[in-house]
Amino acid sequence: MRAEVEQLIEQVVSGLGYELVDVEFSPKGRLLRVFLDIERGITVDDCATVSNQLQRVFEVENVDYDRLEVSSPGLDRPLRKLADFERFTGSEAQVRLSLPIGNQRNFVGVIEGVRDAAVALATEKGEVLLPFDDIEKARLVPKF
Repeated sequence: MRAEVEQLIEQVVSGLGYELVDVEFSPKGRLLRVFLDIERGITVDDCATVSNQLQRVFEVENVDYDRLEVSSPGLDRPLRKLADFERFTGSEAQVRLSLPIGNQRNFVGVIEGVRDAAVALATEKGEVLLPFDDIEKARLVPKF
């Protein structure tokens, strides 16, 4: 059920010209949070457009939920796909691995790009290659 809903959201969001960054389901599946992005940045009108379209589609497809929230991913945007790491090359990121490298699971550094299904990260201790399949969680570090 969850995968089908996520696929449905992906179709609607990309059909409207946006990038689906993430979908969060509350523990009982009653709240759906949809995070989207677009090169120019997300506005309130973008969120309203996507929200209205998703509500119509959910009604037709009989998706059961109580509340829908649509928003931008924020300044600390999650990085989920290899393409995200390529797009944000030169930006600082926090990365947590599912399997440690040496005895370290958490890394902070500047994304240098993607090489052979691994993310190159310039840390204080030098460059490290993080296998993409081992990345548990990654986010941009906002600059103020």
